[in-house]
Amino acid sequence: MRLSTRAQYAVRAMVDLSLHSGGRPVALRDIAEREDIPLNYLEQLFNRLRRGRIVESVRGPGGGYLLARESAAIRVGEIVATVEEPLTPVSCMDEKKGGCTRPEACTTHNVWQMLGERIRGFLDSITLEDLTREARRRGSTE
Repeated sequence: MRLSTRAQYAVRAMVDLSLHSGGRPVALRDIAEREDIPLNYLEQLFNRLRRGRIVESVRGPGGGYLLARESAAIRVGEIVATVEEPLTPVSCMDEKKGGCTRPEACTTHNVWQMLGERIRGFLDSITLEDLTREARRRGSTE
């Protein structure tokens, strides 16, 4: 199972925002340059993050984006869920596609369900503050 670049880029961009904002808006072009992410792709991601109430936009001169709340209150799982399709390990578990048609008869149903829960639980166990601290320790945003 592999997450898309949407999730990877969104988390990297959020760490960059957390590192560089200092309470001031950060321009997406600056994040795009530091993280080597195409600006138009980053704009799409930040539109989703704004709608998900993870970031706030500030218009005008000196505008950009701010975290909508403290980095310790933002979970990696929330970022990923906001920009990604639902994290389901197998297609038959995807509710948008009708979900499992035979949960009682399927021997492996519980395995896939528990795997999805563990992945989501793991991502939810990490905060943006955790990653920001690690980036500061390493001296980078990767």
